[in-house]
Amino acid sequence: MSLIVKKVAQLITGFIFLYGIYIIVHGHLTPGGGFAGGAILAGAYILQILAFGRDPLHLKKKEANTSFSESISILIVLMLAGAGFFIGAKVFFNNYLPAGKIGELVSAGAIPLYNIFIGMEVSAALLTIFLALLIYKEEIEK
Repeated sequence: MSLIVKKVAQLITGFIFLYGIYIIVHGHLTPGGGFAGGAILAGAYILQILAFGRDPLHLKKKEANTSFSESISILIVLMLAGAGFFIGAKVFFNNYLPAGKIGELVSAGAIPLYNIFIGMEVSAALLTIFLALLIYKEEIEK
C-alpha cells in the first residue's frame, strides 16, 4: 500500500479500537455489546493487516494466537455462566452479581463481564476467519 494509506491506517486504527472497547463496555447501557464491539475491534486489526500486509505481522503465528484467545474467551464465558448456575437460582447464565444503580457503568451485574468476553471471542473469531482466508489465498497463488 502507499504511504498515505499506511499513515491514515495508523491514525484511525487507535480510534476504531477505542470505539470497539467503548461499545463493549457500554453494551448494557446503549445499543451494542460484545458482538458489535468485537466486530469493530476485528475491523481495527484487519485494517492494519490490509494497510501493512502480511509479512510485518508474521500472520501464521498470529492465527494460532487468535484461535487460542478465542477458545479462552468462550471458556471464560461458559465458566461465568456455569457459576451463575451453581451460585444462583440453578439457571444457566444467571445474573448473580449485584445489579448496582440503573444507568451507571457498573450496573448490570454479570452482563458487562459477558459482553467483555464475548467481544474478545468475536474479535478473535473474525480475525481468525480473515487470516485463514488470507493464508488460503496465498497458498492457492503459489
